[in-house]
Amino acid sequence: MGVLNITPDSFSDGGRWLSGGRPDLDALRRVAVAMVESGAKILDIGGESTRPGATPVSEEEELDRVVPVFEALKNETDAVLSLDSSNPSVMRAAAGAGAGLLNDVRALGRQNALKVAAELSLPVCLMHMQGAPDTMQKSPEYLDVVAEVSQFLAARVEACVAAGIERSQIVVDPGFGFGKTLEHNLTLLAQLDRFEELDLPIMVGLSRKSLIAKLTGREVDDRLPGSLALAMLAAERGASILRVHDVAETADVLRILQAVKDVRIP
Repeated sequence: MGVLNITPDSFSDGGRWLSGGRPDLDALRRVAVAMVESGAKILDIGGESTRPGATPVSEEEELDRVVPVFEALKNETDAVLSLDSSNPSVMRAAAGAGAGLLNDVRALGRQNALKVAAELSLPVCLMHMQGAPDTMQKSPEYLDVVAEVSQFLAARVEACVAAGIERSQIVVDPGFGFGKTLEHNLTLLAQLDRFEELDLPIMVGLSRKSLIAKLTGREVDDRLPGSLALAMLAAERGASILRVHDVAETADVLRILQAVKDVRIP
């Protein structure tokens, strides 16, 4: 999954795809095609930053940022276009403009989000977050981070099924960096295979995140080696989807990993 943040304040590519405050559709077409040619099967499009400390944007602003992008990209590639949003109205509008997946950091927890997602009949990705983006990193606490995140996701899956969403249409995401300390993140990654008990595809977003800085001291633009190491570890531990900024490099890592897995030992 390649990341396209149509925001001025996302931690990695904030402002990169905006021109005069509006989406730069020509640049987005070029980068979307390049990502798909490099190996992306999904493109994740978001109009509101969910980085630690991020402030909300209005519904109108979010719509103005993402709907034109879906309309511009829906005929450019065969990739699934994913909406990164928690807003039910934005979900409905994006679905009409070509979205094929709903990726919600709030696990369809906002009012009417579950109902709208069920009506749209699109696949959904449910992520765990402790708190909200503006406060989530202040003092996250868990007794057992893996068990608590897994229990939360299991409950949200059951809520989706009860609302009419097919279980086969659900992906889960442990939410690395969303209300977790460095220790929490490392524990989740080390035990990622425990989430296979949910019997659902697992999505992981570790690309360029601050845990790399805490381990290596690297600034955002210098976190590619750390991102690739984390991608390899996540794939080895059962991740089905990797949400990344550096598609071509991550695709190379996955090809090498698969080649090793394919070796037949006598």
